Amino acid sequence: MFTSPLIALMLACSGASEVEAPKPAPKAEAPAPKKPEDPLRLRAKSTFGTPPAEAENPDNPVTDAKIALGRALYYETRLSKKNDISCNTCHDLAAYGVDGDPTSTGHKGQKGGRNAPTVYYAAFHFTQFWDGRAKDVEAQAGGPVLNPIEMAMPTREKVVERLNKIEGYPPLFAAAFEGEEDPVTYGNMEKAIGAFERRLVTPAPFDAWLAGDDGAMNDAQKKGLTVFMDTGCTTCHMGDVFGGQMYQKLGLIKPWDNPDEGRKEVTGKAGDLQMFKVPSLRNIAKTGPYLHDGSISDLSEIVKKMGEYQLGRDLSDEDVASIVAFFDSLTGEIDAEYIAKPELPG
Repeated sequence: MFTSPLIALMLACSGASEVEAPKPAPKAEAPAPKKPEDPLRLRAKSTFGTPPAEAENPDNPVTDAKIALGRALYYETRLSKKNDISCNTCHDLAAYGVDGDPTSTGHKGQKGGRNAPTVYYAAFHFTQFWDGRAKDVEAQAGGPVLNPIEMAMPTREKVVERLNKIEGYPPLFAAAFEGEEDPVTYGNMEKAIGAFERRLVTPAPFDAWLAGDDGAMNDAQKKGLTVFMDTGCTTCHMGDVFGGQMYQKLGLIKPWDNPDEGRKEVTGKAGDLQMFKVPSLRNIAKTGPYLHDGSISDLSEIVKKMGEYQLGRDLSDEDVASIVAFFDSLTGEIDAEYIAKPELPG
C-alpha cells in the first residue's frame, strides 16, 4: 500500500510525541537544624583563646636557619663562664620548661633570687621576667648569660669572642643572618634564641575542646572551668595563655608577707611595690613550685591562697579540687622533635 510522504511525516511526529518527559529533580532535603553551641564553650571563648603556633615578632622574623642556630645556643653550655650551664639547665624543655627548684642553681653553685618560670608560651607574654625588665624573649635571652649569679660571662664581647672561636658557629650565624658582614654578634645570639623560643607551644585538651571537640575535656574539668570563671580568677588569668598580660600586686586583698619589692626594683615607683607579672597557667600542673620565690610546691595550696589573698574568697576544698582538675586540661603536648638537643658545633 502506498503511503504519502506527508502521512509518513505525520506518523513520525506522532511517535516522537510519545517519548517520556524528563522526571522532575527530587526535592532537596531541608538542612538539619544547627546544634546550639555549648553555653560554657561560648563563655570560655569570650575570655580565652587558642594561641597560634608561633608568637610573631616583626623585628625578628622566624626562619628555619634562625631556629637551628637558636636551638643549638639554647643547649650551649659554653655560653657560661665555666662551660657548665645552658638555658636548658634552668628551663628544661623536656620538663615543661622548668627545673623544678624553688630557685635555680647558677655559677659556682649560687642560688638565684627568683623562681625560673617556664619558657613555654613565654614569647606570648607582654613582657619578660617576673618584674618585666625585658620587653621580649630576645631581650630576655641575653640577661642570664651576663648575670654573675647565673651564667656569669663577664662581657658581651667575651661571649662573641668565644662563639667565634667555636668553628661551627660562624657558618650557622652566617646562614641565619644572611648578608650581614659580621653576623656573629651578641644581638644576633639573642635573636636566634628568641626565634627558637617563639615556637615553644604545647597544644592542650582545652584547645581541642574550645575548637568543638566535646570529648577533649571530661565533666570534672568542665566543672572546674566553671568554678575558675565564677570565682573571678579571670581577673588576672585571661587570654590565649591564661595570664602573662599584666602586672598584679601579690597580696591584693590580704597582705602577703614578702620581702621582694617586685617591679619597684625596676621602676623605683612606690606603686610598683610587690607588683609581679601574672604567670601563664598553661602547663601549670607541671611547672611548680609556684610564685616568684618558688615557696609553694603544692598546686592545691597555691589555688587556695590565691583565692584568699588575691580575691578575698575562702575557697572550699571541693572548689579547689575542681579548679585543679581544670588545670589538667591546660597540660599540653611537648613537641619532642622540635626540642631535641642537636649535635652542638665543635
